[in-house]
Amino acid sequence: MAVPPKQLNTDYPVIDTDPHFWRVIRYARPSDYAVGAGTAAVGPALFWLWEKKSPAMLPKGAFAQSMRLAGALGVTAGFLRFYLGSSLRFWGWTENQREVDMDMKEMVGRVKRKEPLYGESILTPYMQGVAARNSRYSQVFFHVLPWFNFVNHNQHGVDTTKYFLAAEEDLEKERVLREGK
Repeated sequence: MAVPPKQLNTDYPVIDTDPHFWRVIRYARPSDYAVGAGTAAVGPALFWLWEKKSPAMLPKGAFAQSMRLAGALGVTAGFLRFYLGSSLRFWGWTENQREVDMDMKEMVGRVKRKEPLYGESILTPYMQGVAARNSRYSQVFFHVLPWFNFVNHNQHGVDTTKYFLAAEEDLEKERVLREGK
């Protein structure tokens, strides 16, 4: 039995409470990339600035190694910030009209092609549920443990009938156009 996700009151429509990793990446906006890149650059820049203001008097090689570490930490933080920005729109926590339109187009296309909405999974339904419960809203705790959804499952906290109704309407419009010609 699937445990339904908690329904939160949001100002924007909920697209997915547990979006797949690649879907979050595909739906990211240029502003997400900019925020992620800015976040990635802050760590090494601050480290360099502090070293100039108050030198540690370490050997030359130590500074280079420290800058590489600051760069790696910065890139990691930048990616997590980028990913979180995109995830917030899936949850309906920030403005998401672009993503709602992209989602509707993608899912209606899947319905028309008779594909599973959220992809096929090799896991049992029970294990899909376990995966969904473990990764749903996990981005809220990125500061503790970065956790992503890499599992295809059907527990996304949204009513999927809207995709089937929209596909039906599209197919009906196409049929009327074909008969009218």
